[in-house]
Formats: sequence, C-alpha cells, structure tokens
Amino acid sequence: MDKEYEVSKPIYMQIAEKIFRRIIRQEIKPGDKLPSVREMAIQAGVNPNTIQRTYMEMERMGIVETRRGQGTFVVERQEIVDELMQTMQKEIIGQFVKNMMELGLGKKEIVKSLEEYLERGEDK
Repeated sequence: MDKEYEVSKPIYMQIAEKIFRRIIRQEIKPGDKLPSVREMAIQAGVNPNTIQRTYMEMERMGIVETRRGQGTFVVERQEIVDELMQTMQKEIIGQFVKNMMELGLGKKEIVKSLEEYLERGEDK
C-alpha cells in the first residue's frame, strides 16, 4: 500500500479510499477478509489506531462488517459496492470540474479538453 499521504485529508480516510478503490476494481471482493489491524498498519506505515479508526469508519458506512473473533470482512452485497463506485465517481468528477473552472474554463471547454485528452491517449 502506498505510504504517502496528503496533508489536506485525514490519513484514516485516505486509507479507506485506497481500500474502496481496490474493492471497486474487484481486487478485494465482497465477502473477502481484510488484513488484521496490525497487518494493515504495517502495510500502510501507520499506527494501528489509525487502521482501527479506518475500519470503524468503513463499518459505519456499511462497506465492511466485523465478526467477533474472525476479523473484518467486506459486506457481501453488490449494491453497496455499486453505490460506493457511484459516490467515488461523483466526488472525482466534481473535484475535476471544480479545478477546471478555477482555471477559468467553461463547460464546453472542459468537455472539449477532456475529449481531446481521451482521443490522443493518456501518455501523449
């Protein structure tokens, strides 16, 4: 897991977002067990209390469930994963549009720039 964190957002939420992305990409599937708090803390390079808070927040959001004595598991409901994907898409698109508008671009210019970018490919 990438150990570099932004200063603008709590570390526990950044870790949760990385886990969410892995769930959306199906690297972690519904029903899969997440690493223990201690294991995840080592992977993420953070204090175990940070991971405990990450898991608690994810459980509050309904993404994972803790089974006493067994660990933390991704919920086995595909609609939760679909909802998570839609939420993350909206957040990413919203931030992108906000940044582009702060540069002074209008809707048509943003769409045109995005289409041109996608046409020529990411690496060009």
